[in-house]
Amino acid sequence: MTERQAASDVRRAAGGVDVRLVKHSAAALDAAKTRIDKFKAPSDVASWRSTRGPIASSSMSSPVTGATTMSRRSCGVPAPPRPYASTRSPRRSRTYAAGTVGGDPYYTGNVRCSIGFSVHGGFVTAGHCGRAGAAVRGWDGSAIGTFQGSSFPDNDYAWVSVGNGWWTVPVVLGWGTVPDQLVRGSAEAPVGASICRSGSTTKWRCGRLLAKNETVNYSDGRVVHQLTKTSVCAEGGDSGGSFISGDQAQGVTSGGWGNCGSGGETWYQPVNEILQRYGLRLHTS
Repeated sequence: MTERQAASDVRRAAGGVDVRLVKHSAAALDAAKTRIDKFKAPSDVASWRSTRGPIASSSMSSPVTGATTMSRRSCGVPAPPRPYASTRSPRRSRTYAAGTVGGDPYYTGNVRCSIGFSVHGGFVTAGHCGRAGAAVRGWDGSAIGTFQGSSFPDNDYAWVSVGNGWWTVPVVLGWGTVPDQLVRGSAEAPVGASICRSGSTTKWRCGRLLAKNETVNYSDGRVVHQLTKTSVCAEGGDSGGSFISGDQAQGVTSGGWGNCGSGGETWYQPVNEILQRYGLRLHTS
């Protein structure tokens, strides 16, 4: 069967839906993006990704054929993307005495970040929050454990071992906005899906999943690959916190632009990549 015959069959099965053959395959677009990733990005380019289907007017080729799309910091974007670690102390309540709960704060030196998801033996979080070997303290100042692995830039993920009386809990904090969320798996949500984030600064925030496999050029010049873009806002201290869709873990907060007063966009590192990289198993209910 030829590609045109296959397209005709799909059109008939879908009740006359317009089906078009594209010029470039998804694999070809991803290969082009991989080549672009090897170059140093101009300072005014915030992120880029391979795009399937129709793309915005700021893209670099026509719809249908696909393109590698670059987002520039002009055109109304208020600030370049940046990682979301912080040194500020949050005001919060406590629901789990010494469990590693998604969205809770933790401290490495004078840096505050947020727990992503519990795994067996610890929790996952953002790589820019600490290097391997760094000691970690919990919301109450007590020792939790140590960064066992960390990658930033290129990636933005890490995992922390748990001990000293702490234990892992398959829960993400809803911060009183919604009930605390049980984590039951890590099935990947599609573009367009509703997604929410829990973090120690801006608590529970929701939006939509906008794009996958973006390369982000942070304001300090460090580049991170294979991030997922969302319309959810975040602020300093939310780094590493949980992105969840329904009861399915999605990723850990990396960075973004804007804030939760005026709006913005945030990227996360997909959780399944972190689990695979370190051979970890998600703690589920």
